[in-house]
Amino acid sequence: MPSAATPSSFKIVDLFAGPGGLDSAARELGVPAVGVEWDVNACATRYAEHLETSSRDVRDLGPEDFEDANVLAGGPPCQTFTVAGNGTGRRALDQVLTFARRLAGGENRESVRADLKGLSDERTGLVLEPLRWILQAIEDGRPYEAVILEQVPAVLPVWEAFAAIMRERGYQVPPPKVLHTEEFGVPQTRRRAILIARWGDSDLWRRSGEPTLPEPTHRRFRKGLDNHAVDATLPWITMGEALQRHRHGEFVVVSNYGTGGDPKARGRRHSYEPSATVTGKISRNRVLDTRGVELPRLSLNEAGLLQTFRDGYKWSGGDIAQQIGNAVPPRLGMHVIAAALQLPEQLSFALDRQP
Repeated sequence: MPSAATPSSFKIVDLFAGPGGLDSAARELGVPAVGVEWDVNACATRYAEHLETSSRDVRDLGPEDFEDANVLAGGPPCQTFTVAGNGTGRRALDQVLTFARRLAGGENRESVRADLKGLSDERTGLVLEPLRWILQAIEDGRPYEAVILEQVPAVLPVWEAFAAIMRERGYQVPPPKVLHTEEFGVPQTRRRAILIARWGDSDLWRRSGEPTLPEPTHRRFRKGLDNHAVDATLPWITMGEALQRHRHGEFVVVSNYGTGGDPKARGRRHSYEPSATVTGKISRNRVLDTRGVELPRLSLNEAGLLQTFRDGYKWSGGDIAQQIGNAVPPRLGMHVIAAALQLPEQLSFALDRQP
């Protein structure tokens, strides 16, 4: 059943907002958003794109600083949790879960935050900031109508712990899940751990039923799979389709990374396939034509297109490749926001406008 919600029913406060992946998605859906981001380069891009921004440290703020926001979103820094990183976050996973339980148990938050400083990499503890905001908002009598969290797959156990804590306090939370971006029309294979939740005692959701994560619209990529098989989903979006205004003819992207650690076994993706995960090192990837002749490497604008940022997105500041690699693909963001806020008509309209 439809909910009573419209885009104007909401305002999102987006923690660790980066250059605007989720906020661009919200803008496409007509949902106001303010992003909290302290990286000067990401802020430069946000300002160029006229995205509402608070250039502050998330740890210095709380729900009381954004009283008009009734939706919390967050994508904490993921470097210490990624496979490509040094693994500090994975080794500290048990510690992080213990800290989450301490926060939920009502322990003095300053004591918990002081102990978090003892972690070998402070970015690992930042994943707990959304939980702090959620619990504080409940205690203040102004729980968020909805919550949207995303991170790398290694953080799924943290989201599961958050889900259990939030259910105990009145939220409806479907099991968090790892989503494949190409299944939502992103021309790139990338996986993200997603949590969505809705406040159970809210007039906005009385007619909408339990929240559910978005259902895939496109086929999952598998090497050698026929992209034109007849089934209920659409073919995955290819690099060639995403970059058709900028590149003509077939091409092959040769990864900077060696498969299994072997530098001679570098992954290859053809233009009739989705891109491999876009990272901050994307400019190191070689691009060849079908004869093996070197072509110009992917531009920053092209890297943004593979992330589903609009053509001509106003990337600004420094370290732009890293900004792009760290961002949430806006197209995935639209699906997740629409599922969390029960906005299927706005999603359909926004997707129809996509090139």
